[in-house]
Amino acid sequence: MAVGLHDFPLIPEIKGVRIGVAEAGIKKPNKKDVVIFEFCEGASVTGVFTQNAFCAAPVRICQKHLGQAGSRYLLINTGNANAGTGRSGLETAMKTCDELAAKTGVKVESILPFSTGVIGEPLPVDKIIAAIPNALANLSGDNWQAAGVGIMTTDTLPKGSVRTFEFEGRSYTVAGISKGAGMIRPNMATMLGYVCSDIAMEVGVLQAILKDVVNRSFNRITVDSDTSTNDSCIAVATGVAGNSVVTSVDEPLAKAFIAAFTEVMQELAHAIVRDGEGATKFVTVEVVGAAEVADATKTAFEIAHSPLVKTALFASDPNWGRILAVVGRAGVVGLDVDKVQLHINGFEIARNGGRSPDYLEEHGKQAMAPQEIHIVLDLGMGDASDIVWTTDFSHEYVTINAEYRT
Repeated sequence: MAVGLHDFPLIPEIKGVRIGVAEAGIKKPNKKDVVIFEFCEGASVTGVFTQNAFCAAPVRICQKHLGQAGSRYLLINTGNANAGTGRSGLETAMKTCDELAAKTGVKVESILPFSTGVIGEPLPVDKIIAAIPNALANLSGDNWQAAGVGIMTTDTLPKGSVRTFEFEGRSYTVAGISKGAGMIRPNMATMLGYVCSDIAMEVGVLQAILKDVVNRSFNRITVDSDTSTNDSCIAVATGVAGNSVVTSVDEPLAKAFIAAFTEVMQELAHAIVRDGEGATKFVTVEVVGAAEVADATKTAFEIAHSPLVKTALFASDPNWGRILAVVGRAGVVGLDVDKVQLHINGFEIARNGGRSPDYLEEHGKQAMAPQEIHIVLDLGMGDASDIVWTTDFSHEYVTINAEYRT
């Protein structure tokens, strides 16, 4: 079940972006499973990708193609990850790129491929190639929701976000889609995410912004601590808004863009957590009072990854001692446990390393019952902090992943 996941927003047409969707029958019949993004010539396109050493063939090709030529098309398929497929996986991915390049008259290096789905199975290249003409015929500026559906795997709902902002009398739009529900602990990217804007911006500036904002959005979520072989996040600036090209992150327009871009990216990241496989709760883990940000990040992820903590959250069981146990093994150098404090949904649970004198079991039950849970842990060591978003672990999570290929 999705936890507080909103309906797909109305995303207006972004000039310089068209999207086409088609059915290839890769894993299931009558399912939109091929998506093509088309960008205008001259658009700035950049990306970040998984750091999993077993990265999928399309990830390797994307990394190679970016920067070799102006990126004009994204070719996305679901139902098959094309990961763990060796040299043949690279060959089949390139065949799909070759076909799209031939159909559109661009260089093959202008094509960026993406795949998501089952790992270790050969890419059904013929099915994808057969679907390309239909996707191209379907190209439109208002196909954002159809694309959100088209990139889904175990997702229960499509995920989209949009923001518009004004700067010096000119309007700008930032919009995107993402997918992901399981195998989520991104490392430099999300499962799949595509965010576009009509702003004119140098690609190097866009890349710097993307890397920074990814670390404050997709790189701060986790469902099950697994980093996918296919994680990719692409940012696009079409340049048709009419502004002078942004050449520095310090420009006022860049700062206005970053604010809107961050909201979109965080909303897309939160949507993945809210739609986490079997999730019944959306959990914010905030660690404050750390000596270094790295300590806060590490401790927050340790809490968010703990199966014992996550199962207690699912059961609404105020077994808060499990959180303190995680903190104790998180490896924070110089930790004084007598200074640790814990709050859950506003209730003080632990003070000075032990049960708060004001705590009652009734408070713990009230704190753990809601669908939205905010855990605040104070290490009492300094002023650094960080936030991670996660889910609980339910029976359904086990069922979904035990039966994933069936």
